[in-house]
Amino acid sequence: MGIYHFIAIGGIGMSGLAKYLLEDGHSVSGSDIADSKYISALKELGAKVTIGHNAENVPDGATVIVSTAIRDNNPELLRAKELGLKIYHRSDMLKEIAEQAQGVNKTFIGFSGTHGKTTTSGLCSYVLDKAGLEPSFVDGGIVPDIHTNAQHKSGKYFVAELDESDGTIVKYNPDILVINNLEEDHLDFYKNGMSDIIKTFNMAISHSKKVLVNNDNSGVNQLSGNFITYGLNNADYTAKNIEYSKEGTTFDIYKRGELLTAIRIQLSGVHNVYNTLAVVSALAEAGVNISDIKDCFYGFTGMGRRFQKVCDLNGIEVYDDYAHHPTEIKATLNSAALKFGKEHIVAVFQPHRYTRLQALWNEFKNAFDEAGRVIVTDVYAASEDKIEGITGERFASDINSEFIGGDMKSVAKSLLPTLKKGDIVIGLGAGTITALGKELENLELV
Repeated sequence: MGIYHFIAIGGIGMSGLAKYLLEDGHSVSGSDIADSKYISALKELGAKVTIGHNAENVPDGATVIVSTAIRDNNPELLRAKELGLKIYHRSDMLKEIAEQAQGVNKTFIGFSGTHGKTTTSGLCSYVLDKAGLEPSFVDGGIVPDIHTNAQHKSGKYFVAELDESDGTIVKYNPDILVINNLEEDHLDFYKNGMSDIIKTFNMAISHSKKVLVNNDNSGVNQLSGNFITYGLNNADYTAKNIEYSKEGTTFDIYKRGELLTAIRIQLSGVHNVYNTLAVVSALAEAGVNISDIKDCFYGFTGMGRRFQKVCDLNGIEVYDDYAHHPTEIKATLNSAALKFGKEHIVAVFQPHRYTRLQALWNEFKNAFDEAGRVIVTDVYAASEDKIEGITGERFASDINSEFIGGDMKSVAKSLLPTLKKGDIVIGLGAGTITALGKELENLELV
């Protein structure tokens, strides 16, 4: 068994890899700048975790795992180099885990694309688990009911979310690669925009045995290769007879013109039809009998931070959503409007990264049509330097919405007196906006 040390072990991606290795019998240690619920869960499984980065935290003989965010001057990384230890990027660790799974004849299903990869990988993991097929998985969010982002089990399927943000998606060799959609994003890495994204995914496709793509997405249609397709119109797998209600969504799935199954899900919005279609298609291609698993889809309530209800303030419901790209925001607000009515939606948007807000400024301007009220906060920098003129205040002015600056406690303090019973508050973003519900609740309790 191996010895692994994670620098910044507490994040959703790194903690998932660490948990998987612990359940596979390996020794795991790590460090982070702050404690978290993910770290607490790892400690319960036997991980040795230190708060703070120090050279002495690194065990002799360990393989050291880092993410793209770890800087070259990190004392633990410097110590690992001094000791001549093997240093893995987190994508290398996931690659090794996946290859080991394939080595014992597990089918590796990888979900990718600009949007929806956390939800589709999580939904796939959830359905397989609820059907009793004991999947192994490493996902980018907490799977509902299973209450984890990773697990190592004995079933014949290994599911993973494959991140494209730093180009590392080219490292994997999945048996089935699902590409949900492709749009311009992570332009700090993809300097030439869409052309670089397409180039990267074409390389990833060349490493995959079978590729499933969303045939309705214009970005995906720029890829080269022979694909199995899914979509709402001309595709190998299609969704028809879609009906939305407050209780969820029902539709039929056809495989090359033949009815495969009728599906019922709790979630709203056409993007969740696509997400379900992606998972059904992938599982059908992996040899799973869809009739045996179709009823498991309805229990899925969505991944953590994906339109997740966090509190109810005397008739004011507060939700948290990870959406930080215009397309994701549109999808979330569309789902909310279908369920609650546009006039009740109060969208609180924290722009994530100056580079993203600058590159997609006009797209963001058109992302809030399904909200009755929009509040914009300061930009969450995510370690980036400020860009002159790219501010939350200027963006709020540009879309004729409200601006509230300061930390989330200040935002909550300004926002709460303006809310009324029946409002549906949705925090949107990948930064500290996730604390909005807690801050509102704390104020309500005072």
